[in-house]
Amino acid sequence: MMRVVFLLAAIILPASFATGYQLFQLTMVVVYAVAILGLTLVTGFNGQISLGHGAFYALGAYTTAILMDQFGCPYWLTLPVSAVICGAAGFLVGFPALRLGGPYLALTTFALAIATPQLLKYRLFEGVTGGVQGIVLDKPDAPFGLPISPDLYLYCFTLLVAVPLFMAASNLVRGRIGRAMRAIRDNPTAAEAMGVNVAMVKTRSFAAGAVLTGLAGSLGAVAVAFVSPDSFSFFLSITLFVGLLIGGSASIRGAVVGAVFIEFVPNLAEHVSKAAPGAVYGVILIAVMFLLPGGAASVPGRVAAWFRARTQRQQTRIQQQET
Repeated sequence: MMRVVFLLAAIILPASFATGYQLFQLTMVVVYAVAILGLTLVTGFNGQISLGHGAFYALGAYTTAILMDQFGCPYWLTLPVSAVICGAAGFLVGFPALRLGGPYLALTTFALAIATPQLLKYRLFEGVTGGVQGIVLDKPDAPFGLPISPDLYLYCFTLLVAVPLFMAASNLVRGRIGRAMRAIRDNPTAAEAMGVNVAMVKTRSFAAGAVLTGLAGSLGAVAVAFVSPDSFSFFLSITLFVGLLIGGSASIRGAVVGAVFIEFVPNLAEHVSKAAPGAVYGVILIAVMFLLPGGAASVPGRVAAWFRARTQRQQTRIQQQET
């Protein structure tokens, strides 16, 4: 019931007060939240440090763009195709991850993020990817003659796609597979001794994370109505990783907080200082990580611990007064 109320509020409130650009920003928040959710499964719950999820985001975006531009596919029909392609790519990338871990896996995935834009620009692929110029898409209108703007429709469509993905991810990490993922993260040797198929869980986790991030790329391509190699530089992977840490590396809900941070804080930093927005952003990021080292997901626990400590101090004081 609470989820239904939250979904209705998330649709009705922006529809009543948000402008077109604000609706676009909210759409990108949902897109980034789904992308960070994919990284959460891989890094937060399975313990595989990935700095290359921007490559899966780009793969999903280009899958949608190519299908829409060259084959005339409806935007909504490109989503399952994108999920299959990105899932297969994630499964293949997951195999090298079986022999790598920690900083070595991070470096390998970082190389993937660096190589992806260059591959998209390669002259042999220009006829498909559009090369440096990229691909321009038509922003879809609301179906069935609905009297709403394209920005509002895309926000609602993106939100309605994201909610089932979050629910599926939540159910996954709470079930048997989620317990196996956390066991591998905490102690792979012990997990294998307990009968967990470490290789299969790792590759499937990477595939599931790639599916989510690729779907986010598809939704982002539809929302922005444009894709180009320079839009998917390695900085995108770093940005998603920042969102993961801000929200909490092993928190499903934290993905939304991280998405809000990476969408709005850079704009805030630019308003504070147009001369050096990067410096302001860096200061804000350092301050947030210093105050919340566990990310936004640690806030409820820290607040509860503060209240428990306060209650205990009060009880101790009362006992001392009685004696």
